[in-house]
Amino acid sequence: MNYTFLLSDTINSISESATLKMAQMAREFKAKGHDVISLSLGEPDFDTPVHIKEAAKEALDNGFTKYTPVPGLPQFRQAISDKFKRENNLDYGLDQIVVSNGAKQSVANVCTVLLNKGDEAILLSPFWVSYKEIVKMTGGIPIMVSADISQDYKVSPQQLEAAITDKTKLIIFSSPCNPTGSVYSETELKALATVIHKHPNVMIVSDEIYEHINFGSKHVSIGSFQEVKEQTITLNGMSKGFAMTGWRLGYMGAPKWIAQACVKLQGQFTSGATSFGQMAAAHALNSSLQPTYDMRDAFKKRKELVLSLLSKIPGIKLNDPDGAFYVFPDISALYGKSDGTDTIVDSDSFAEIIMKKCFVGVVAGSAFGAPNCFRISYAASEEQLKEAISRMANTLKEFK
Repeated sequence: MNYTFLLSDTINSISESATLKMAQMAREFKAKGHDVISLSLGEPDFDTPVHIKEAAKEALDNGFTKYTPVPGLPQFRQAISDKFKRENNLDYGLDQIVVSNGAKQSVANVCTVLLNKGDEAILLSPFWVSYKEIVKMTGGIPIMVSADISQDYKVSPQQLEAAITDKTKLIIFSSPCNPTGSVYSETELKALATVIHKHPNVMIVSDEIYEHINFGSKHVSIGSFQEVKEQTITLNGMSKGFAMTGWRLGYMGAPKWIAQACVKLQGQFTSGATSFGQMAAAHALNSSLQPTYDMRDAFKKRKELVLSLLSKIPGIKLNDPDGAFYVFPDISALYGKSDGTDTIVDSDSFAEIIMKKCFVGVVAGSAFGAPNCFRISYAASEEQLKEAISRMANTLKEFK
C-alpha cells in the first residue's frame, strides 16, 4: 500500500534539492557502468588540511567526545568572534554566536525564528537552491528579485527598494554567490545597506560561506556598515574555505535576541554540533590561512581554464565571476535547437541532455531562479574539466 497520502502539506510543498538530485542521477549512471564526470555538487575536491585533522585527533584524545553546549563550545565561539573582528570588522560577542550542523541549518534556524505565515523573504536572484525551499517550509513567501548576466548577476539598490513591502521580513543573499560566483563590492553593498536602513523591521541574512574563495578585492561584510549592523545576521562555516564539507560545521553572528531564539530552536532539534569537530575548527580559524589561499589559487586557475574552454562553444554566454567555484553560463541562445532526437527547451532539458549524452552532471539554472542558465562547479581536476567540456562541445555541435 502507498502511504504517501499521509505525508504533511509542508513536505509536499517543497522541492527536492536540484544539486543533490543531479548528484544522485550521476551516481545512478555511474552504477550502470558509464564514465560520469559530476560537476554538480558545490564541494571542494581537496582534502581537509592536515593541521585541522590533527587537531581533531588531539581533541578526541583529550576527551572531546561528549555533548556540547547548544550554541557551540566556548573555544570555537571565541575563535569565531576573533575571526569576525580580525577579518570582517564585525563585533559579535560569544552570546551572539551560534554554531550549527552546517550553514544550511543556520539558514533554517533564522527563517524559522523570524518568519510567520505570509511574511515575505526577498531572495537576491540567482540564489542558492535551498533558500527558497527553507522560506516556504517555514511559512514565508519567497520573493525573487533577479539580475541577469548583463548585470553580472547582481541586484541593484533600485530593484531592491521596489521589492520591499510592509510584509517584507528578510532579505537573503550570498556573496561570493552560489551559483554565479559574483561578488558584491564594498560600494554595491553600501548602496544596498542604504536602502535597507530605511526599513528597520527588515533583517538581512548575509551568507558568506565562500568568503575565502575570492579572486578580486578584499571580502566585505554588509554587517560592517554601522547603519545596518543591528539588522544583519552573518552566516559562515567551515565547508568551502577549509574543505570541511563532511564535518558539518556552520555558524552565525547575529543580534543577541535572534541568537537566543536560534539556540532555543536548535535545542529542540539537534542540540550542539560535534565536539571534536568544533575544536578542530577553532584551531583552523586560529591558524594560518595559507592552505585556504592555496586552494583559492587553484580554483582561480581552474576558473580561467573553464572560461577559456566554454567560450569556444557557440551559444554559450559567459561572465567572469570573482569568487566561489562556479561558472553560470547563459544558454538561452541554444533554446529551440535540436539534434533530431532531443530538443533543448529550457535549462532543465539542457542538463538532462548533457547527462544523457555526455555523462556530465551539471545543474539547471531554474533551480537557482535563473531559467536561462546552468551551473558548473569547477571543484574538479583540470583533466576532468577538460574532458567534461570537450564532451559538451562535441554534443552541442549536433544541435542546430
